[in-house]
Amino acid sequence: MQHSRKQAILEDFTKLMKIKRYAPSSIRSYKNAISLFLDAFPEKYPENISIREIENFLYRKIKQDNISASYQKTLVGAIQFLYNNMWRKNFQLKHLYPDRREYKLPVVLSKEEVQKIIRCCNNIKHKAILATIYGGGLRLSDCLHLTIKDIDSQRMLIKITQSKGNKDRYVPLSKNLLQLLRDYWKVYKTKHYLFEGQKGGMYSSRSVQNIFKNALKKAGVQKDATVHTLRHSYATHLLESGTDIRIIQVLLGHNGLQIAAGGAFQHYRSFGEPHFNYTKKLSYEALTPRLCQTAVMGCLSSVGLVQFPMSKVQKSVLQYQHTK
Repeated sequence: MQHSRKQAILEDFTKLMKIKRYAPSSIRSYKNAISLFLDAFPEKYPENISIREIENFLYRKIKQDNISASYQKTLVGAIQFLYNNMWRKNFQLKHLYPDRREYKLPVVLSKEEVQKIIRCCNNIKHKAILATIYGGGLRLSDCLHLTIKDIDSQRMLIKITQSKGNKDRYVPLSKNLLQLLRDYWKVYKTKHYLFEGQKGGMYSSRSVQNIFKNALKKAGVQKDATVHTLRHSYATHLLESGTDIRIIQVLLGHNGLQIAAGGAFQHYRSFGEPHFNYTKKLSYEALTPRLCQTAVMGCLSSVGLVQFPMSKVQKSVLQYQHTK
């Protein structure tokens, strides 16, 4: 297939994904997957590739390249989008998704390790970024998209706008984190985004990853951790502190409890804790920001971001459970 033909397909593919409001990260992943798929059939028109040939392609990737189950899902999803959404075919490819799910325990940092990592940042901007990610249980993209107006110091909340799944949510803002952000802003005086690059605009995700990597090494933490590990650790620390799993669901911005618990549930279950009750579903409207804030304050107190008695956390959670 000619290079120009491939580029035209990728452009049309990207355009349709944007029309259907896919997230930029999903567009990149699917586009790369389709590029790989098209390269595997250089002598064929992609419109004429059969389901059997698609099956053989996936089989080769699994056997020869040892791709993960998650990447297999990405490949199938991208191919299905190409044929069924873009070319309006009716390819039934659900049987190509992996049946067996992978359950791996995530890397989780202790509260002491989180404290060391944050304190090892001499640059106040670096310290503020990592403290915000952990203190709000944020994804890296959530943190980078924060604007100055998203910090509500009156209600002590951080607004996360159009996060994964195009959802808005609020997370608690601690007094100590607010003070750190104020001290940081006095130095950098950003104009729009809370964290901006040297020439303005959104801060680079690669820069944050390097910040965390350097802080991890400086703190002497011997774990294969990434920036996203701070989010896993946030959820796990809440869970270990006795916070109701449904509250964690809302704070992380997840719909399903199993998804919300994610690595935190797997990590906690490995210690032999009793199975959690997943029968109740909790909407954000049913959970007051004050209750969320109270639940998180106790968890973060030992990390040095806030000071709040743990007894109040337990009292608030129990009171909420009683009212439900």
